[in-house]
Amino acid sequence: MGTLRRPGLDAQPMSLLSEHRTLLKPLRGLYLHIPFCSIKCFYCDFTAFSGQKKTVSRYLSALDKEASFFPDFKPDTLYIGGGTPSELSEEELEAIFKTIRARFPHADFKEATFEANPESLNAEKIKILKESGVNRISLGLQTLDARLLKSIGRRHSPEDFLAVFSNVKKTGGFSVSVDLMYGLPDQSLQDHLQTLKQILDFFPEHLSLYGLQVEDWTLFSKREVKVDENLAREMFERSIEILKEAGFFHYEISNFARLGSESLHNKIYWRNGEYLGLGCGAASYLNGARRVNEDRLISYCVKLESGQIPVSSSEKLEGVERLGEMAFLGLRMLEGYAPSQESLRVLAHQWISLMDRGLIERRGDVFRLTKEGLFVANQVFMEFVPPFERTQLRALSEVAS
Repeated sequence: MGTLRRPGLDAQPMSLLSEHRTLLKPLRGLYLHIPFCSIKCFYCDFTAFSGQKKTVSRYLSALDKEASFFPDFKPDTLYIGGGTPSELSEEELEAIFKTIRARFPHADFKEATFEANPESLNAEKIKILKESGVNRISLGLQTLDARLLKSIGRRHSPEDFLAVFSNVKKTGGFSVSVDLMYGLPDQSLQDHLQTLKQILDFFPEHLSLYGLQVEDWTLFSKREVKVDENLAREMFERSIEILKEAGFFHYEISNFARLGSESLHNKIYWRNGEYLGLGCGAASYLNGARRVNEDRLISYCVKLESGQIPVSSSEKLEGVERLGEMAFLGLRMLEGYAPSQESLRVLAHQWISLMDRGLIERRGDVFRLTKEGLFVANQVFMEFVPPFERTQLRALSEVAS
């Protein structure tokens, strides 16, 4: 199988995008997972636990122990996620930042993000975050419709969100990102667009817009909730138009930012960069190997208390699987992805098929999702996930030899 070529789409000189990337030093990220919640949302399939407050102190000690295993890791970005990190008390927050300062003394965070829910982020916690160097807060809103908030298992009210957002802005020094969801049960197009327009009136720097996916083992799955895919697509299409008019840059499938306010940490993931994940269920990617931590709270703590690294699985992708992963991660970015010649050759079937179906397009050496591809992105990404055709595996063998 030869190098990928299509009429009128032959390789051209390196794009400005690729040229710019070669001049940048790759960033490394540090992620800390806080798995505690007051209640688990009905759609959530993350590693998160409600009713476990008595375990917090033990967990934070285990987290500190895990961090001690990586004395030479020097991160450029920090992301504290969950779960609901803002459920921690003021004293517990102080303990988290004490661990970060002690275990990563040479860190120079260009961005430090903290996830929070409106009902649990008070003025004192905001002050601690600012004093600890956090410069970006991600607020989990989902919707400003009180009826819908209750129907998806959220504890905050619209008023809680507005008060917290105002307090964060008043404190100053933070870039604010807001999470919204669309395609919720009984949510109309007007419901969603009204929330979006109201949020834009508050001038956040960043918005993450997620369509509801009913995952196995969630309460919504047990209730057999169904998503109206046509309505959800219309919500997303209209949102893109409104956000563009409001001056937001659509830089990743689900993420929009005012220019210069993109998430540096999340870009590390999408660009296949290195990151260290600490905590229950956290994932890491270091030296070409991926690993995932134990996702049971007590098991995670027990392993660390006995001096073990709490890894439950690890792998080092190679060959066609590595190329496929790099492709679908890179295509998440709206700016596109410039595959290697090896990728063009070994995954020629995928690249050509997706272009023929109008789901991706090529400009020079960069491939990117078309408008249609954007709305069926998961279908595009599945093309790069095993199992692969025998012809592709033979091509991989040729490359390896």
